[in-house]
Amino acid sequence: MNTDVWGGTVGARFGRDARGPIAGLLIAALVSLACAGGGLAEPEAERPGADPSAASPGPSTTRADSTTSVAEFEQDVADAQAVAERYWAAQFKKSGQRFQPIRRITPYQRAGEVSCGGQPLPRNNAVYCSQGDFIAYDVAWSVAAFRQVGDAFVFYLLGHEYAHAIQVRLGINYRFTIQQELQADCMAGAFLGDSVRSRALTLAEGDLDEFREGVAAVGDDPDQPWFAEGAHGTAEQRTDMFFRGYEGSLKECDLG
Repeated sequence: MNTDVWGGTVGARFGRDARGPIAGLLIAALVSLACAGGGLAEPEAERPGADPSAASPGPSTTRADSTTSVAEFEQDVADAQAVAERYWAAQFKKSGQRFQPIRRITPYQRAGEVSCGGQPLPRNNAVYCSQGDFIAYDVAWSVAAFRQVGDAFVFYLLGHEYAHAIQVRLGINYRFTIQQELQADCMAGAFLGDSVRSRALTLAEGDLDEFREGVAAVGDDPDQPWFAEGAHGTAEQRTDMFFRGYEGSLKECDLG
């Protein structure tokens, strides 16, 4: 995987590795746990002076696509955050608004190590905490998913959770969880598709398939009631919304 600077815009190449089939049990944890987006207290720390213009990776860095190290995963998370913040800063600027990045991204290793609104976060989880304005993820689970699914999935995962932060900034609050989640999938797709079209991101061969397989892997069981608390949508619904955004940009995401 290569990261470059394209005329001041962060560029990242997603590499598709031969990692075998997606394990449903591993990724299924994301279905019910991934997005505790509402009202869930942040870890104690001062708010960093975040600045999207300073968020980009350094000069060109090259890693072999076949590597699956924790260091590569961490770099992919940092790259995805940088590209997302540049993208959303540009979108907010177009509408005459000021964009405020999230406060931080926090990895954790043990259940309860990080809490959100007084609720300890469990293992095998990735969330956006609206009350604390941060993203947190179980690093062991996330690295395992990265190794199994591929590095493009890291960009989707970060893009989806960042979309929840954008929903909060725009005051979007649907009645049903599934509406919030499918819109976040669409917004993640728009962020990635627009970033590819602007050459902020460059896809390697197979990465679209990796997106498709990864998004499908986090779909709800077909028997899950759509109105259930925590519902995210079936594999078909999530894939459809992601690629609507990917191909048609934010106009497909019902942002009003």
